[in-house]
Amino acid sequence: MSAVEKLRAGGRTVEIGRPDKVLFPEDGITKAELAGYYRTVARRMVPQLRGRPLMLERHPDGIDDHGFMQKDVPEYFPDWIDRVELPKEDGTVTYAVCGDTATLLYLVDQACLTPHRFLSRADRPDHPDRLVFDLDPPGEDFTPVRDAARWLRDLLDEVRLPSAVMTTGSRGLHVLVPLDRRAAFDDVRAFARELAEVLAARHLDQLTTEQSKPARRGRLYLDIQRNAYAQTAVAPYAVRARPGAPVAAPVSWADVDDPELTAGRWTLASAEQLLKEDAWRGRNLRGRSLTPARRRLAGLGK
Repeated sequence: MSAVEKLRAGGRTVEIGRPDKVLFPEDGITKAELAGYYRTVARRMVPQLRGRPLMLERHPDGIDDHGFMQKDVPEYFPDWIDRVELPKEDGTVTYAVCGDTATLLYLVDQACLTPHRFLSRADRPDHPDRLVFDLDPPGEDFTPVRDAARWLRDLLDEVRLPSAVMTTGSRGLHVLVPLDRRAAFDDVRAFARELAEVLAARHLDQLTTEQSKPARRGRLYLDIQRNAYAQTAVAPYAVRARPGAPVAAPVSWADVDDPELTAGRWTLASAEQLLKEDAWRGRNLRGRSLTPARRRLAGLGK
């Protein structure tokens, strides 16, 4: 087993220790291959991470090990890794911030398979610039997720908010709304709840806002709980710790119409095809205010 592999990125040399270490046993995917993937997608992924505190999902012994979630940056991280110290209930947390390819590769060396990002940026952590609806299937059929995503998009169109969609690489889809950072998390979550309730009322047999699984009665849950301070969502292009190395992939709304679309449609092995086109390119994802959207949403009930 090779001791180290050196990769150049942005004027830095990043060492990948134990590059032959197999992280995905069923697929034979090594740490070196994971680093190669992240190096390739960095031009798309780093802009999605820049300025955001990260929670690191690490699996030093591969995905068959439970791994762990890490918030605080270890003391041994090099000085050139950006950090931000943010308050928590009983103190502070120092998060890693990824602004370049070298940092992304260093995180891979630390067996970080999946970076999870804040919905806000480090300079205004209480004011998100993303609102996220998390849509997971209530059963094995993915059709309810695709239906819910389209209905959600249509309602967002009615209140004149742009939206983008991505697979999570795990179970479902995330629908994202860009915000202008004027509203605090409490207000954003309240708006998301109001919108989810309107949508669920339109599709009573298919959708619900009930958190209790028994109360859902097989309906898809419109999950808005990630819209809170210090909560995270999987980053676009992140690899998930699941067999096959599925990827959280930005997709187009046309892709959502495809009956073959699933949460794991894209994988590390199909990354080259994924990168042929930027599914979010050309979409007007400039951050918007929730104030006029809330007025329009209230008007829909009249």
